[in-house]
Amino acid sequence: MLEEEYETRRVLPRHLRKPEPAEAPFEYSIREARAEDLPHVREIYNHYVANSTVTFDEDAMTLREWKSKFAYLHKLGMPFIVAESPSGQILGYALVSPWKQKRAYRFTVENSIYLGAASTGKGLGPILMQELIDRSKAAGLKEMIAVIADKGAEASIKMHENFGFTEIGRMGRVGYKFDRWLGTVLMQKSLK
Repeated sequence: MLEEEYETRRVLPRHLRKPEPAEAPFEYSIREARAEDLPHVREIYNHYVANSTVTFDEDAMTLREWKSKFAYLHKLGMPFIVAESPSGQILGYALVSPWKQKRAYRFTVENSIYLGAASTGKGLGPILMQELIDRSKAAGLKEMIAVIADKGAEASIKMHENFGFTEIGRMGRVGYKFDRWLGTVLMQKSLK
């Protein structure tokens, strides 16, 4: 026998090979946010405060501030939902809050959706958006506004467009974060 023949590896037929380890499916459930979720919500949000321009907040939100916001939104009957893994980890959240404080604006809300770092790119954002829209309609809300950073949030703008939001305006150089000026894109969707 030739030396080359010894080096030839035999390959088992596909049906006799060990199966390749499959990537675990991305599983979650959507539910109303609860007070015990707030430390996780705060952690997700504060990651964006510290590392991105998708929020113009420069200071991390405290748990006390989140508890106050949670109580306020609950009192108003505003949707505030979380995506939870089977192990109980909060993967992301979505909420609406009053667009303005004046009573005449009571049927108009601003949406917010934030995902944990390990949950991005898996289709969870659109799932949360659809659920938020559905729950906002059920709550009797009529208009939803999105205020999106004009730089670094292209995926958010695209997602909102996919849900029927239309651009209604832009504001340039209204925020200053990480030593640069930032603007916003305003988008709106009727919930009728």
